[in-house]
Amino acid sequence: MRLVEDELRIPNERLALGIERTRVGRIRDLLYTDNNLHTRRVCHRAGKNAPPGARQIPQTFGVASPLVPSPPVRILFIVNSVASSVTARRRVVIHKALSTDHDVTLAETSRRGHATRLAQSAARESYDLVVVLGGDGTLNEAANGLAGTDTALATLPGGSTNVFARILGLPDDSVDAVTVLLEALDAGNINRIGLGAVEGRYFLFHCGVGFDAAVVEQVERRGPWKRWAGHPLFMYAAIDTWIRRVDRTNPPLRLIDANGQERTRGYFSIIMNANPYTFLGNRAFELVPELTLQDPLAAVTLEELNLRTLGPVAAAALAHRPMEGRKNLDIATGVRSLVIESDPPSPYQVDGDHLGASKRLRFTWTPDHLSLLMPLR
Repeated sequence: MRLVEDELRIPNERLALGIERTRVGRIRDLLYTDNNLHTRRVCHRAGKNAPPGARQIPQTFGVASPLVPSPPVRILFIVNSVASSVTARRRVVIHKALSTDHDVTLAETSRRGHATRLAQSAARESYDLVVVLGGDGTLNEAANGLAGTDTALATLPGGSTNVFARILGLPDDSVDAVTVLLEALDAGNINRIGLGAVEGRYFLFHCGVGFDAAVVEQVERRGPWKRWAGHPLFMYAAIDTWIRRVDRTNPPLRLIDANGQERTRGYFSIIMNANPYTFLGNRAFELVPELTLQDPLAAVTLEELNLRTLGPVAAAALAHRPMEGRKNLDIATGVRSLVIESDPPSPYQVDGDHLGASKRLRFTWTPDHLSLLMPLR
């Protein structure tokens, strides 16, 4: 009977090739709970002259079509089992799909920062790919473990918002998304992307300083609600923070450019490595539409924090209208280095994870610093 990581902790036991085993359990009872789900198979399609041994799409999908198996790669599959939309069934279905053609090791995170350690171990042991099923925070941890290495990263949506997966254009459903990723893997669609960093912590899509970080802090204080409340919890936290926790009389942030010159002052800054900033339901919140994962950072700062400023900016972002020239909004693009000073210290968050408060934050951008498996466009 096959073992995968699940409910039982086994201390001091190690997976092959140096990856620590955190949990193991038997999965026979789960594997066939839904035969329709478990017949999902993914491979690159071929023509009539498929090579010997090519698999067929299961009849569940209708007419069988010939497939070409992709060359097997070594995959570490990291799962955050407490992420908002991760279930045991989804984990098993995805693990089975990945394992059809590839050598897969499964590891579950058990604490904050664990995904970084697991990803670092995978890179040291020359794994080809790390696939993360979890939220943006778990994905960020894995990216920090893989930055500067040759091991590639792939994401599957398992959180409440899944900003980075949606930036890449992946389906919201993780089982559908694994189909897309396996097609990309068959095609070898792995690209190097740039990463932003704040005080040495890399980020994939943004770092927020000020108001949005205060909102994230309030959400994290209500952690048990996040799995069930999702977006309503964020809306409640935003309103509560706006009314009770923000000083709108004196801008605390001071942005200093690479030449040491003050660029602007403000209440709220977003340092972006990718666009959009976030999603509200199915709508992208576009602040710098032209920004790509190969470009240097963009810094977006609200110089006034009131409804007269925030309302028009939010409406334009959701309608995908131009941001340039808007009153009390400063946008800097092509940013490779930046310092934000704050008095008093301002909270900051990285890819949706609150990291505390600071008086001074240094931002940098490093090109071609992470290999990323990207969907075929």
